[in-house]
Amino acid sequence: MRILSENAIAIVIDYQEKILPAMSDPKILVERSEILLKGLKLLDVPMILTTQYAKGLGDNISTITSAMEYEGEVYDKTTFSAYETESVRQKLEASGRKQVIICGIETHICVLQTAIDLKAAGYEPILVADCVDSRKLMDKEFGLKRAMQEGVWMTTTEQLLFELTRKAGGPLFKQISALIR
Repeated sequence: MRILSENAIAIVIDYQEKILPAMSDPKILVERSEILLKGLKLLDVPMILTTQYAKGLGDNISTITSAMEYEGEVYDKTTFSAYETESVRQKLEASGRKQVIICGIETHICVLQTAIDLKAAGYEPILVADCVDSRKLMDKEFGLKRAMQEGVWMTTTEQLLFELTRKAGGPLFKQISALIR
């Protein structure tokens, strides 16, 4: 099934100041995620931004919020699954979009549990594999494997952005291509 920008919404999970440095490869995670989020913004895909207990783990890093050009509410959660946070669930339902792009941390905890809950609720979760990470590489790998076992769609930044762009040529294609390079 084709991923379409008009059917998609993204959940950007917990790129927080105090936990991000502990990820297995925070530099690559942030670089890839910045490209993804800038591309989603160009493609008019709405985004939901979460934090996990911001009081203890801090805010999302500015690189991420700047890439998103985010001015909306940041949904602070204490549940691991973003979908179990009532305000996030309401925002998703209000969007009317069923394809949910997921990026963030940690792959085997918040990202995985969000994807599983979305799938159970009738959404089509799409996990961007190069835009998720965990503290331990093995946890990331098993988080990705478990997500696949649960029927979650897997993609990469480049694959997703070109699929959403749909055709070569024109100003949008040029902008997306410039991000990818």
